[in-house]
Amino acid sequence: MAKIDLKKEMKQLYTAGKEPAIVTVPEMTFVAYDGQGDPNTSKEYQDSMGVIFGLAYTIKFMCKEMDTSKVVDFVVMPLEGLWWTDDMSDFSVANKEKWKWTVMIALPDYIDIEIFNEAKKRLFAKKEQSNIGKARLEKYEDGLSAQILHLGPYAEEPPTIEKLHRFIKEQGYRMHKKHREIYFNSPQRVAPEKLKTIIRQPITK
Repeated sequence: MAKIDLKKEMKQLYTAGKEPAIVTVPEMTFVAYDGQGDPNTSKEYQDSMGVIFGLAYTIKFMCKEMDTSKVVDFVVMPLEGLWWTDDMSDFSVANKEKWKWTVMIALPDYIDIEIFNEAKKRLFAKKEQSNIGKARLEKYEDGLSAQILHLGPYAEEPPTIEKLHRFIKEQGYRMHKKHREIYFNSPQRVAPEKLKTIIRQPITK
């Protein structure tokens, strides 16, 4: 049975080094869920994890059942997050309760709204969570972006982010769209110093 792994097919987007680099990120398909509040304490954030991972795996198993020339099995992608505040001067680790976020998992482009809606029905039948309705299928494009790998706890990201922002300015660009992070491991399963996160910032002239 065929299986695709978008991390391998888009290796330049899902690998990064300790030095910043510029990449071009095409439009991609995601299961997405919006929320607000401190991800460490927000019940909605914890609930969103169950919804988007539940949908991603439900869709994966549906594709295994279908196994056609257009729809095949796939490797579930890592968690991604967009983070911001209405007033970006408030965007700091000291004000996490003001954070807004979109959590996302990339899906193959052949996943359409019909497959997605059927997955929502199946997941609801298993869990009966009303917040499953908040998840959506979305096309999103970062476009031209700068990215860097952060190794270590999330709380220690600021110096890495500052390095990325300096690079963007030195290359003659300015920041554009929303800050994105891609999480390759879970803090529940990996020691904090071993966490791997790609930090990406869309840019423009």
